[in-house]
Amino acid sequence: MDTHAGQDPQGKRYDPAAFGEWAFVQFPIGIAVYDRDNRLVRVNDEMIRLVGMTEEEMRGRRMTEFLSGRPFEEFAAVAARVLRTGVPVRTDDYFPAPADGRERATACFFTPLTDPDGTVQGVSIAALDITEEYRAQQRLALVGDVSARIGTTLDAGRTAVELAEATVGRFADAVGVDLLEPGAPEGALTLRRTAWRTVTDGEAPGPPGGTAPYAVPPGSPPALALASGKPSLHRIDEPGVREWARACGIPPDGARSLLLVPMNARDSVLGLALFVRAGTTEPFDAHDLPLAEEIGTRTAVCIDNARRYARERSVALTLQRSLLPARLPSHSAVDVTSRYLPATSQAGIGGDWYDVIPLSGARVALVVGDIVGHGLQASATMGRLRAAVRTLADIDLPPDELLTHLDDLVVQLSQDRAAEGDEPREMGASCLYAVYDPVTRRCVMARAGHPPPVLVTPDGPARFVDLPEGPHLGVGGLPFESLELELPEGSLLALYTDGLVGGDGPAPGAGSETLRELLGRSTGSLDRTCDQLLGALLPERPADDIALLLARTRALDRGQVAGWELTPHPSSVADARKRVLAQLGEWGLEELAFTTELVVSELVTNAIRHAEPPVQLRLIRNGALICEVSDGSSTSPRMRRARAFDEGGRGLLLVAQLCRRWGTRFTAGGKTIWAEQPLTEATGVTEAA
Repeated sequence: MDTHAGQDPQGKRYDPAAFGEWAFVQFPIGIAVYDRDNRLVRVNDEMIRLVGMTEEEMRGRRMTEFLSGRPFEEFAAVAARVLRTGVPVRTDDYFPAPADGRERATACFFTPLTDPDGTVQGVSIAALDITEEYRAQQRLALVGDVSARIGTTLDAGRTAVELAEATVGRFADAVGVDLLEPGAPEGALTLRRTAWRTVTDGEAPGPPGGTAPYAVPPGSPPALALASGKPSLHRIDEPGVREWARACGIPPDGARSLLLVPMNARDSVLGLALFVRAGTTEPFDAHDLPLAEEIGTRTAVCIDNARRYARERSVALTLQRSLLPARLPSHSAVDVTSRYLPATSQAGIGGDWYDVIPLSGARVALVVGDIVGHGLQASATMGRLRAAVRTLADIDLPPDELLTHLDDLVVQLSQDRAAEGDEPREMGASCLYAVYDPVTRRCVMARAGHPPPVLVTPDGPARFVDLPEGPHLGVGGLPFESLELELPEGSLLALYTDGLVGGDGPAPGAGSETLRELLGRSTGSLDRTCDQLLGALLPERPADDIALLLARTRALDRGQVAGWELTPHPSSVADARKRVLAQLGEWGLEELAFTTELVVSELVTNAIRHAEPPVQLRLIRNGALICEVSDGSSTSPRMRRARAFDEGGRGLLLVAQLCRRWGTRFTAGGKTIWAEQPLTEATGVTEAA
């Protein structure tokens, strides 16, 4: 018995060579054999199927004689090289198959055929159809690329455009994103075209009316897809599809296949992604559904995040703007203007703020601060600190003491937050507080971890104020130092947060130097200067909030201020009244003489009886009549309700009833009690004077 012969169940015997022939013909990989002249000798059935021609049509011919096109010219060149060198080669290509014109991926193995002497006598080409594996890899690559390209900004419209740009030409010939329109009537579906891209002209017209919302008819393909929450395949020639495609802005001419993908995120339907294949592109099939669903889900999450961010940003920005001054007060001490710009980064709104606070004695406080962090928490903290600054300014604390109290508040807020378990990290803030007096033209300022102000005097260059740098608010336990300057009238002070200068921090950097140079060259109005600074310093999308406060100083004329030093004797009360009445006569304020005389009598009497010398009296006429009595005592008077038989205790109560405001501020040599009366039309002078 021949052990090398084959035998079937019926006992038939076959020559072993037949097995080799069968293997060649029936092998599932296409095989073609070429001789030394690169002419076809043999092909198997799979290669015949791939090429779409009979063996007789191909035998004895070179490849380029029966197949045309770029890939086959390259294949012929590779085969010639293998015949010449005897080195096998593998190629991978994606091209239309000759048999049916469908795009296929093929791995081709070019193997030299040698005789027993090792001489190359021909070449075999084995073609393996790897289309499905190739498309699977392409799908994975597309998902990865789409994931990397979408959601780069927290903007829903931009995310929709990114999806269209990432998939057009790779997954579809045209891509659209239609988002559900909020506020539609009950039971109605309304979509708005947010993005549309095609392989031919980039952007194509959307539905009738451009980007205007359009209604989705009940029972239409998008309505069914949105209701099911699952992607759906459609041919353009299906009943009703062509009409709907034309109505929603998809040009039906040339379109072959549609894939509608609902975009769902967090149990909410946001809209629909539309993928269109046209021309010779293969129609969508079931293999495309998981890929499209994955892309739609990832896009939906990004769009939902963008919308949530937009809502939170809107709330934070509304809160931030409501906590900032609605308008800056008109003040005789300074001419001021300001700007606030929120951050456009994904971090969210910060806690930058500014304020202009009128103080006693015609003085004014200028404040700029910056909360560490972003979002609603930063805006809320900013509001608390701004209110605290106003409260501390109202009791006329010097800048260094005010920052010390503010530092204690931030430490307490940080401890309260830690106790509530909201955030493990500590709070922090920076602040610059300055007080300017138009009578003496002196400015006292202090800073806590904040960039130094820029000062531009009328006769000098712009420079940074050499202000001692204190620690950030919230560090606790460290002192702050203040600096006092005399400012010529017309000096310009620029207070700002580090977002304006690129995050330089408390020490001047490149951005701060640019700011200084620009301020030194500025000659226009404060509003124009603000606009010039923002235009020159800010990027298109600022990463941090910006607060800018510009103040040009004024000085009160000597004719608006009158002062006297009084001897600490009861007879000085009458002398003070006499001087005040004479001064009011010079100013034409006789209508205020009676009230002012009573106020001066009470304040000077209290100073002589209960305080220490020196005792000084000062009147300031500046949109209001301000009466100030200073002494050398640091004891603060308190207003109390006098009982029926008390002989004293009614002085400050009387002052409070007669004047609009009154208060006490402490100085290095004692204290000053002040009272302010409005200038009415009866006096011939208004508040705006």
